[in-house]
Amino acid sequence: MSNHSSITQFLLLAFANTWDLQLLHFWLFLGIYLAALLGNGFIITAIACNHHLHTPMYFFLLNLSFLHLGFISTTVPKAMANSLRDTRAISFFRCAAQVFFVFLFGAEYSLLTIMAYDCYIAICKPLHYGTLLDSRPCLKMAAAAWGSGFLSAVLHIANTFSLSLCQDNAVDQFFCEIPQILKLACSDAYLREVGLLVFCVCLAVGCFVSIVLSYVQIFRAVLRIPSEQGRHKAFSMCLPHLAMVSLFINTGMIAYLKPPSIPSPSLDLVVALLYSVVPPAVNALLYSMRNQELQDALKKLIQ
Repeated sequence: MSNHSSITQFLLLAFANTWDLQLLHFWLFLGIYLAALLGNGFIITAIACNHHLHTPMYFFLLNLSFLHLGFISTTVPKAMANSLRDTRAISFFRCAAQVFFVFLFGAEYSLLTIMAYDCYIAICKPLHYGTLLDSRPCLKMAAAAWGSGFLSAVLHIANTFSLSLCQDNAVDQFFCEIPQILKLACSDAYLREVGLLVFCVCLAVGCFVSIVLSYVQIFRAVLRIPSEQGRHKAFSMCLPHLAMVSLFINTGMIAYLKPPSIPSPSLDLVVALLYSVVPPAVNALLYSMRNQELQDALKKLIQ
């Protein structure tokens, strides 16, 4: 296949060669997907229906839940359908759509940075919280996060799917992931997309540095709080966010920065599962486990 115009479909990674194992994979992914749908759906409904949760922190958490729902709905249902139908095929345009939505909902990077800033203002400058983070700045920051994802998605689609593909059409991943598609490109054709990936990674590193600087100030402020109850409340506010940041950013950077000269299909699969499937599935658990306000809202919703 000499170029992209001759490719009508790609072949995704098969999790197993036997029907029994494929069925097991289907049920496992179905359980994870339902957990993500229910958990994030409960968070969205609880925040939307409880006026006590109409604060900047929960507004950003609402957006994070929408991003998680979109991300996992982009990758997992197709993998489940392929396992159930005993096929690996995905059409060229559906593959392009997956890449687009993976990067659109990858706006989680930007949103996690904004949430770190929210924690910083809430803990380090509580008296200015209402003025620095009223409704208009919150809407602007959320729109900027979604906009960054949309811009990144458009640029990656334009670059990746204009490349000449000289290799086979087999993608060594359970969804269309750019590093795996680049392995199919001609040796002199993928440098432009690699450059764009490096630029995006640099932006992600900038977000990570901003998050780290925010947390340095947060931990310094928390350690100066005299009461143990106050320190516990502050840590409860920030630890779920810190856990999500560590999981999503570290695994995402491994996936997109690992040199293609180091082939490791098993590592690629594990890393992809960790950044695309696990965060949406555990989001509700992480944020509700130590948050009494959210727990009360969820209990009221269920009752």
